[in-house]
Amino acid sequence: MAGSVESARRSSPEIGVLALQGAFREHAHMLARLGVATREVRLQEDLEGLDGLIIPGGESTTMGRLMAEFDLVEALRAFARRRPVLGTCAGLIIMASRTTQGRQPLLGLLDITVRRNAFGSQVHSFEADVELDLGPRTERQTFPGVFIRAPWVEEWGPGVRVIARCGERVVGVEQGALLGVAFHPELTQDMRIHEHFLRLVSAARR
Repeated sequence: MAGSVESARRSSPEIGVLALQGAFREHAHMLARLGVATREVRLQEDLEGLDGLIIPGGESTTMGRLMAEFDLVEALRAFARRRPVLGTCAGLIIMASRTTQGRQPLLGLLDITVRRNAFGSQVHSFEADVELDLGPRTERQTFPGVFIRAPWVEEWGPGVRVIARCGERVVGVEQGALLGVAFHPELTQDMRIHEHFLRLVSAARR
C-alpha cells in the first residue's frame, strides 16, 4: 500500500511558488483548484524535487533584493535550466534579461527587455481583454487581464514567442519552457494560463 501511495505522489507534479513577497498565496490557491500540490519557496533547499516554479507579482525591486539576500539568484537560474517557470507581472520583470530603467537583480531567463510600471502607477491599475495565443493547436482567444503597475515587453529575441497582447503592447511571452505575462491571472477565475503552464510541466516531466 505504501508503495502505491508513493507511486501516486511521483505521478503528480509539485509546483513551487516563490514566497518572498507579493501574490504567492493567490497562485497557490489557483493551483489547488487545479488539484496540484504546491510548496512555498524561500530558501535554496525549497527548490529540491519541484517540477516547476511560479514567480508571482509584487514589487520587483524588493523581490530582487530579497532573492540576493537569501542567496537564491543562481539557484533559481539553475532551476530554470531544468524545469518550467512562470512569472506574472513582477515575476516577468525578474525573469527578463534587461529593463529600460532602474537597476535590480534580474535572472536573465527570458531574452526580453521590459519597461517597469509601463501602464502607470498603482492608481492606474485596470482590467482589459488580452489577446491570447497559446500555441498552434489552440485558437486565438481573449483573457481577462488584470494590470497592476504592470510592465510590458519592449523588445524580444528570436527564440521568444509572443503569446499575449493588450492593444499594440506585448504582455506575454514564451521561450522554451519559460512563460511570462505582465498581468495577474491568479486574481481571476480563469485558469487557462495556469493550465498552459502545467502542460509545459507535464512535457518537461516526460
